[in-house]
Amino acid sequence: MLTILGFLMVFVFMFLIMTGRLSALIALIIIPVLFAIIGGFGADLGPMLIDGINQLAPTGVMLMFAILYFGIMIDAGLFDPVVGAILKAVKGDPMKIIVGTAILALVVSLDGDGTTTYMITISAMLPLYQRLKMNPLILPCVAIMGVGVTNLTPWGGPTARAVSALSLDMSDVFVPLIPAMVGGALWVIFVAYLFGMKERKRVGILELDKLPGHQSSPFTQHAATLEVQSEKRPKLIWVNFALTVLLLIGLILGVMPLPALFMIGFAIAIVINYPNLDEQKERIKAHAGNVLAVVSLVFAAGAFTGILSGTEMVDAMANSLVALIPDALGSYLPIITALTSMPFTFFMSNDAYYFGMLPIIAEAATAYGINPVEIARASLLGQPVHLLSPLVASTYLLVGMSKVEFGDFQKFTIKWTVGTSLVMLIVSILIGVISI
Repeated sequence: MLTILGFLMVFVFMFLIMTGRLSALIALIIIPVLFAIIGGFGADLGPMLIDGINQLAPTGVMLMFAILYFGIMIDAGLFDPVVGAILKAVKGDPMKIIVGTAILALVVSLDGDGTTTYMITISAMLPLYQRLKMNPLILPCVAIMGVGVTNLTPWGGPTARAVSALSLDMSDVFVPLIPAMVGGALWVIFVAYLFGMKERKRVGILELDKLPGHQSSPFTQHAATLEVQSEKRPKLIWVNFALTVLLLIGLILGVMPLPALFMIGFAIAIVINYPNLDEQKERIKAHAGNVLAVVSLVFAAGAFTGILSGTEMVDAMANSLVALIPDALGSYLPIITALTSMPFTFFMSNDAYYFGMLPIIAEAATAYGINPVEIARASLLGQPVHLLSPLVASTYLLVGMSKVEFGDFQKFTIKWTVGTSLVMLIVSILIGVISI
């Protein structure tokens, strides 16, 4: 009975999410509550909800202050010199332009927001691609590949979902994946180099100043835009850089829990950059929408996972799943999870996959002595492919800004994003993050 009820709950949840009948936030609350009542667990509903929320509270706090911290860094202009330096350096060489695009996307997307990355990267680089008449599909391809790697940061959506769904510690999931992310980043730069050499052979190296319609360099235009933005703090660039480096070092070394690190980092950052109280309120207000969207989703996930665990539906579902897996394949569940996460997250939303399927897979893996944290890491490796899904709203922004057709973009990009996932999987296996 519990098995049927559990699978039916997951199916209804995924159906409503994927068809757009309910938002993830509402579905995460209403669907488990409804099925808990149907299963006769109404009397225990309150305690189960609170237990689930309590488990996810540290993750919610960490995400709140991480979003605020990186929002302050972007407002203050920490990444602006990187944009300017790349635009200055690439000049009219297609190879340098495409590699510069990759580096820019990788750096800017460290904030975990694909939309911001696309806006900055495409706005900065598109004029160069158009002037040199380069393949217009390369720009969005390289941009989305960069986001696919750095989207695995703790403040990015998929990692937060995986950690929330399995009630794990963020450091245990993310820190061991850093070498795999480095491998993925190197792959993105390598692919950009291949694209660049091909385009250099096709269009040659041109001088931008001599191209028709050239009035001023993209860097000059970009800098002029930045000057009129009152929230920029160019004099504090090195202070902000040092603070961010210290924060990332503390994150990697685990000097204190991530929520504490980002709380302290945010407080220092906003006081240094915006000492005026009204300015602080304005900056917090500017990012409140992003904070609410992410954090509310995390706490709503507490309702789903709390009921799934409290009713023991997840145990019953896992047992039935284990029965379907041949013993010979059971020990390979982490690799199977990594490979299947590519198509699963392409055809369904991250909410449906991480909150609906991942807890079942992780529970099944425990029967073979596999730690759920390993399943969580493996489940994240399909994210580069997930971003190509028509279910991802930010991808429409990318395609629209790049002025290309969605279908052409998918066909051109899919093999390269699959390559990113496979490279990260291979690195993870080699360093023992995912076992064979």
